[in-house]
Amino acid sequence: MILHDSHSPAHRDPVGPVKVGATLTLRMACDESERVTLRTWNGTEKFTPMRRGPGGLWEATMTVPDEPTLFWYDFAVERPGGALRYGNARDELGGEGAVMDGAPRSFQVTVYDPDFETPDYLREGIIYQIFPDRFRRGADAGREDRREAIAAAHPDATFHPRWEGPPALDPDPENGDNRALDFFGGTLSGITEKLDELQSLGVTVLYLNPVVRARTNHRYDTGDYEAVDPILGTEADFETLTAEARARGMRVLTDGVFSHTGADSRYFNRFGRYASLGAYQSRQSPYFDWYRFTHFPDRYDAWWGFYTLPALNKDHPGYRRYLLDPDTGVLPLWMKRGACGWRLDVADELPMDLLRGMRRAVKGQAADGALVGEVWEDASNKVSYGRMRSYCLGDTLDSVMNYPLRRAVIDFFTRKTTARDLARLILHQREVYPAPFLYALMNLLGSHDRVRALNAFAGYDRDGAIQMPRDEAAKVRLTPDELALAKARHLEALRLLCALPGAPTVYYGDEIGMQGMADPWNRAPMDWAHVDEAHRAAVSARLRERRHSRMLMTGHLDVWAEDDDTLTVRRYAIDGRDAFGRPLDEPEARVTVTRAVEPPAGGSAV
Repeated sequence: MILHDSHSPAHRDPVGPVKVGATLTLRMACDESERVTLRTWNGTEKFTPMRRGPGGLWEATMTVPDEPTLFWYDFAVERPGGALRYGNARDELGGEGAVMDGAPRSFQVTVYDPDFETPDYLREGIIYQIFPDRFRRGADAGREDRREAIAAAHPDATFHPRWEGPPALDPDPENGDNRALDFFGGTLSGITEKLDELQSLGVTVLYLNPVVRARTNHRYDTGDYEAVDPILGTEADFETLTAEARARGMRVLTDGVFSHTGADSRYFNRFGRYASLGAYQSRQSPYFDWYRFTHFPDRYDAWWGFYTLPALNKDHPGYRRYLLDPDTGVLPLWMKRGACGWRLDVADELPMDLLRGMRRAVKGQAADGALVGEVWEDASNKVSYGRMRSYCLGDTLDSVMNYPLRRAVIDFFTRKTTARDLARLILHQREVYPAPFLYALMNLLGSHDRVRALNAFAGYDRDGAIQMPRDEAAKVRLTPDELALAKARHLEALRLLCALPGAPTVYYGDEIGMQGMADPWNRAPMDWAHVDEAHRAAVSARLRERRHSRMLMTGHLDVWAEDDDTLTVRRYAIDGRDAFGRPLDEPEARVTVTRAVEPPAGGSAV
């Protein structure tokens, strides 16, 4: 027998990430050899003979590097017939390893900054994501004194006269992307008017998609980093929203797009709609060096080749100063207006030293300021631009949107994988993410970039396995049986998220039973006229149960599969303390979830 299980404290102590300079003990069960060598790698290789320890396990203890980094190991087992190499499992999710032909996949150890802290309101919170144009028109929508500003900012926009109805599909003839120039007219005051209702749902953090002036309804094509889009309201409206949220114990996390701007912006000004001298207009523009032209002015680097999104030179000192200056920078500015921090669009496309500067800017403005990144893969070892990057060491991000968990949860409930597969992913994240990061993760089921949760749980989300034209996707409506099953799965999946470390996250409308395929159909206006009150009440019950249990928020974690259909999560204290060493005087919690859930007769999912 040859076995090393990196998820087991009997084989790896501590079982998860370690602080810089700490000791790490690794053990292996092996009765096929009288010699086992541990190979470690952190820029240079080191070979350490292992010795027999308690229980006959081979054992080696080492001191990990004295600076934040990733550290790797595997084993060489010498036998009479030749040496074997033993390393990580083939899916590289840790746990029980495997014998490999040739060089094995190595096990990972995350070595992190001992001073790494993340905000309590993330690890103890419930996040609610709002797409601002589609949440609610406030009482001040359409005010006469704003019409001129709106017309100037959005000369090519169309406005839906009624709140109800689907978004428009308007493909750009040059690249096929939806132009997103139709607006329903949601406002910041509309969000403020619903704060009491969101509070009653259990929400403690509002994550808003961009609110800055931009050409499109999604506003990921920044026009002016400093100004609220006039359709949404004013800077004063934003400050009122954040102040009213704080009065209810809630925070507002705003969205920042710093890899590119819009071509229609004060910085690029391709269409001449801003009073500034833009980079597209003149080499003398103060913003000219923020961009890279291959042929001035009509050919330039653009984000993923979209001409409407010119890419920024993120190394330019002037651009960085514009973002980070503690007195005038964009990141501190919005925090002064009341935001608790930033969610960073395509964070893995930003240079690491810029992310470090962003962290200093945010934490310099508020010690509990948050920096959450959009990273779709494993954020501990993401390969980006040819280099491996780790976002969880304590020098860049506080958290990421947990898309790998979303994928694993949906695949489990739709029977593409088993409870054992889901448990492996959860234990892998426990193994590679330091506790401050793991407990601050944004654990989501739906977002503006994916089909709605109910569509996903009905089987309409396979990350490209189903290639459905957008006009066909618009016609997808779940049958009564599909809808009832999807709601039942949604509630059971949410119960799982509420039992795991990290902040359970609800995409606006999912709690009331909204449907929708991918962009733009997942961005329909909030259906206030057709609220599934039973589903909302069930969602709220799960969120509020989480909010009232410190054990579920910060207790230690274990998880295992009972069988293919059933997963159990255990949250517990060690010597009366939680995962952060704080007193925790609550009974152990065990939550068992099953995908064998079925809606009751009659089609109700609750």
